Amino acid sequence: MDISKIQNQLKKFAIDRDWEQFHTPKNLAMALSVEASELVEIFQWLNVEESNSPGQRQTEEINSEVADIAMYLLRFCSVLGIDLEKAIESKLESNAEKYPVNLSKGNAQKYNQRGE
Repeated sequence: MDISKIQNQLKKFAIDRDWEQFHTPKNLAMALSVEASELVEIFQWLNVEESNSPGQRQTEEINSEVADIAMYLLRFCSVLGIDLEKAIESKLESNAEKYPVNLSKGNAQKYNQRGE
């Protein structure tokens, strides 16, 4: 995935429609939350087996919502000047420190709730 290419396409899409005025960090964060909620809604009443094997219609809906989430996230990062790749790398390093393999393997407890 070429993140900067997609960000440029999203920016052009917004400029062409005079939507940049609406693409504030607050509005984009809210839109991102709404799209994430729409993804959750697809799974809301499914049992474990159904959620692990969605049907074709559900898979299409999931793909659409995932794309919406990714686009809003990329636009949010672009507006705030966040380098998404660097942010992810930094967070992975932080998570590796919080969740060392020897304390976390097979354990879903949050790092600050382990009885170390």
